Amino acid sequence: MALVAGEVSGDMLAARLMAGLRPQLPNARFHGIGGPRMIEQGLVSDVPIETLTVRGLFEIIPRFREIKGIQNRLRDRLLAERPAAFIGADYPGFNLGLEEQLRAGGIPTVHFVGPQIWAWRGGRIKKIQRAVSHMLVIFPFEEQIYRDAGVPVTYIGHPLAETIPLVPDVGAARASLGIAPDARVVTVMPGSRMGELKYLAEPFVRAAGLLARRDPGLRFVVPMAGEKQRAYFSEIVAQAGLDDIALTLVDNSHTAIAAADAVLVASGTATLEVALFKKPMVIAYKVMRASWEIMRHMGYQPWIGLPNILAREFLVPELLQHAATPEAMADAVWTQLNDTAGRDRLAERFTEMHHSLLRDSAALSAEAVLGIIRP
Repeated sequence: MALVAGEVSGDMLAARLMAGLRPQLPNARFHGIGGPRMIEQGLVSDVPIETLTVRGLFEIIPRFREIKGIQNRLRDRLLAERPAAFIGADYPGFNLGLEEQLRAGGIPTVHFVGPQIWAWRGGRIKKIQRAVSHMLVIFPFEEQIYRDAGVPVTYIGHPLAETIPLVPDVGAARASLGIAPDARVVTVMPGSRMGELKYLAEPFVRAAGLLARRDPGLRFVVPMAGEKQRAYFSEIVAQAGLDDIALTLVDNSHTAIAAADAVLVASGTATLEVALFKKPMVIAYKVMRASWEIMRHMGYQPWIGLPNILAREFLVPELLQHAATPEAMADAVWTQLNDTAGRDRLAERFTEMHHSLLRDSAALSAEAVLGIIRP
């Protein structure tokens, strides 16, 4: 079996699927490209997952030849080896092109997490029809979209809804971080990728500094994806002259979210994690200016944050590109911290969202894959 994930979120999704497949295929061998979670499940990764991680439209240009070379080498290897199936975990720019070539060569293909054709680039449905033998979707409204397009599809729920408890243990999270139960905590999540940190670390740090001026007792918790990210973020804090604020860098993002009273978070899968932890949040997003000028004209809906997309309304604030200033972010987080009634309403809505996404994703995704390799 061959699998490719290009980002942290895809690594988590694919590992969940592998865990569901293992009891049914105890002797299966997995190889491709993935991260630590997939490797824990037995994947032999041809290259480190970080090699594929690129953010934005123009940011990929300097690395296009390198990434295209990885794709071509993997394609040639898989066409020679003939795996039982290829599973692409998200990362559609890379995986759909690979899947199209593999399927044309007679290898069944599964794409895990439908590309957001409902949000932008709807024309990709034609490529999906050619590339994908079976689509696994994680949001309930997606199933009908692919069914109408003639793409075999299974709604499996979102794996995060299974791993995050319906009622998070705030006290345990704070105790593990050495934070008092009555402290006010803001969790700051500028992203797991260096490309995100490049654009968001400094404004997020400065927003934290502004909040600390308003309430010197505030505690800030910042989950970091690795040592490189930790070192970069620490340097930004030092450059901003904010070493004196109560800021703690941690490894576990879920503990950091569970401990929070409010969260400042980069747009992406992390926004859904925050919603599943039932936390008020402010979503921010910044990329290269040229990428933004193109992307802002390509969207089909007014929201970019997953909680707002699922709710079909602005449940939480979104500050995008030029609007994502330290002052605006600090003001929005401050409002979230002090709006008790709003926090209760959000918790209720996010609990409903959690239930709608809760399925046995490992079993359902494994069943769909087995249906392809054992028709």
